[in-house]
Amino acid sequence: MMIKCILIDDEPLALNLLEGYVKSTPYLELVAKCNNAITALEILEENDIDLIFCDIQMPNLSGMEFSKTIVNDKAKIIFTTAFEEFALESYKVNAIDYLVKPISYSEFFSALNKAKKQIRNTPIQGHTANYNDDYIFVKSDYKLIKIELKDLMYVEGLKDYLKFYTVNSEKPILSLKSMKSLEEELPNKYFMRVHRSFIVNLKKVTTIERNHIIFGKKNIPVSEKYKENFQMFIDSNFSK
Repeated sequence: MMIKCILIDDEPLALNLLEGYVKSTPYLELVAKCNNAITALEILEENDIDLIFCDIQMPNLSGMEFSKTIVNDKAKIIFTTAFEEFALESYKVNAIDYLVKPISYSEFFSALNKAKKQIRNTPIQGHTANYNDDYIFVKSDYKLIKIELKDLMYVEGLKDYLKFYTVNSEKPILSLKSMKSLEEELPNKYFMRVHRSFIVNLKKVTTIERNHIIFGKKNIPVSEKYKENFQMFIDSNFSK
């Protein structure tokens, strides 16, 4: 899933920094970078934009004023600014996130993950996203690694890290990420948290034994907290 984005900032250095971040992220497509909001409005009229990174304090038309003029409900906004005092107002216009300069790539990527979840859940031309062909990117050893969701069997939490187990790899992919953020990012139609330390791909569940999900030699426990939801899944998909 490619996300088409534009950048709006009257500061060249800020624009160049964000452009570098966009080019470092494989699933982002930079449609345009604008040094004012007026030009950005013209870009929006001519292109199908998914995401906007927008400064707030700009001449003629501020980022906040710009956000209120957008008629394309599909486009999501992430504000980028040097001033913290606009945070409350930004959430009143349903901004995805509010990043304070100087912006690190990790902050940029975190906000992008929030936006990606909303973008892919937005119906497009009367249809919903097909998660069978979807994927996520995770950061591992200073690289972004693409993981096809259809190949992801389960995820195991280990302190501040997550282990991603896929059908195509003998070793898991290790990433510095929280279970909570991943749980929010994955489509809950296909992925379920069954334990404090485990999220499973429901399409890959074939064997269940005494409240344990069996993946080869791995036995994943279903904890009491998540037992009811998992039981509903069993009742709907396994013959008694």
